[in-house]
Amino acid sequence: MKYPHETQQELLYELLRIATTTEIGQAKDFKSVRHYEDFKNRLPIVSYEEIAGEIDRARRGEKNIFWSTPIKYFAKSSGTTDSKSKFIPVSKEAIEDCHFKAGKDMLSLYFNNNENSQLLAGKCLRLGGSQELYYDYKSYFGDLSAIIIDNLPFWAEISSTPSHKVSMLSEWEHKIKAIVDEAVQEKVTGLAGVPSWMLVLLQNVLETSGKRDLKEVWPDLEVYFHGGVSFKPYQLEYEQLIPKAGFQYYEIYNASEGFFAIQDRNEADDLLLMLDYGIFYEFIPMKNYDTEKVIPLWEVALEEEYAMVITTNAGLWRYQIGDTVRFTSLSPYRIQVTGRTKHHINVFGEELIIDNAEKALAKATEATKSILVDYTAGPVFMDKSSKGGHEWIIEFKKQPQDLEQFTRVLDATLQELNSDYESKRYKNMTLKLPKVHAARTGLFYEWLQQQNKLGGQHKVPRLSNKRDFLETLLKMNGN
Repeated sequence: MKYPHETQQELLYELLRIATTTEIGQAKDFKSVRHYEDFKNRLPIVSYEEIAGEIDRARRGEKNIFWSTPIKYFAKSSGTTDSKSKFIPVSKEAIEDCHFKAGKDMLSLYFNNNENSQLLAGKCLRLGGSQELYYDYKSYFGDLSAIIIDNLPFWAEISSTPSHKVSMLSEWEHKIKAIVDEAVQEKVTGLAGVPSWMLVLLQNVLETSGKRDLKEVWPDLEVYFHGGVSFKPYQLEYEQLIPKAGFQYYEIYNASEGFFAIQDRNEADDLLLMLDYGIFYEFIPMKNYDTEKVIPLWEVALEEEYAMVITTNAGLWRYQIGDTVRFTSLSPYRIQVTGRTKHHINVFGEELIIDNAEKALAKATEATKSILVDYTAGPVFMDKSSKGGHEWIIEFKKQPQDLEQFTRVLDATLQELNSDYESKRYKNMTLKLPKVHAARTGLFYEWLQQQNKLGGQHKVPRLSNKRDFLETLLKMNGN
């Protein structure tokens, strides 16, 4: 916090030094890099697709390609444009000096702000993704949470629930029941996990226990550490589940690629950017996004939106993660996560991107012999009586004879294309079947006309985490 620029510069030079003898280090002559400008001029900004070949070689056992120490683990996640899943390298340095260090800092920051905390007098209910690890080629892959759990020290197992045995269960319904049965017997003082999944679990806890709220189940519950998706759509639901004065919500910002930021103050709506986790940060101003103008941390400004670029201690060099952030403070550096560089829906952790949508729509129109003109989609937020979902409004030139069949094909294809969407749709646990409306002829043209956005440069927003323009279009359509 005190010396952010020096911390980041020293970290960059250390990453370059460690990787000097790697393939990329020799190709780009890391040994002769003396300044940030040298680094910036020698290495291009890359996306996953551009380095997928090198990652595939590393998964097959080749060493010293982009990082000097052997990489045993790869975190599997969705969201790429050309493949169902991507495999992010996770080095031993990333586990120890990034993810584990972040966990310790998260607790330290919380205790610093809450001196009377009794968090360690009980257990933390931890809910990750699938805890299975798979061996393929000469490496292991799975959710980041599975990799973290596989490497946790014994003391972390003692202070958390569910047990390792239950965490490793693969079938979701059986696993949820096992977690609930185990957790209701424990003294739970904290929660940690993605809001959408955690909400499903907590609702099961109340159903099983027969209690009115979580305060009756776990009277010592004091904090929920959350991340992965925006918490705003879920906040009211959680406040009803946990009607306890002084209960704390702490946001974290982590991903398969690294652990980036932690809320460092009670009831804050921004996060402290962590600068000593083996990650060097750069930023692309979104107003200059097409030109890929890139700046280091010490050149960012307040309240501008930036796409984040990272260089990591797992061998990602100037990698564009796809997230956008806004700085709320420059001393220290605090951020808010504002979204993605591309239109998407990620309210429930499903990471649905336009490429997924376009391919699924093409399959659905082919199957139903229909012709599509325009479309948009947004989330259906969870409430006490129903699960979440997606709502689509589609204008057809030729209507499908069976809109229900169109919906089923759309949904099935999205599951084939996107493993995160597939997991959220599993047995309707988090996402229910999409709701599809057929738009009247000319609806989208009329909407663009009302917005004064007629013309070749203006497009209908395809996917959004909000319902604003979806609601407008539905109202115009008479729904």
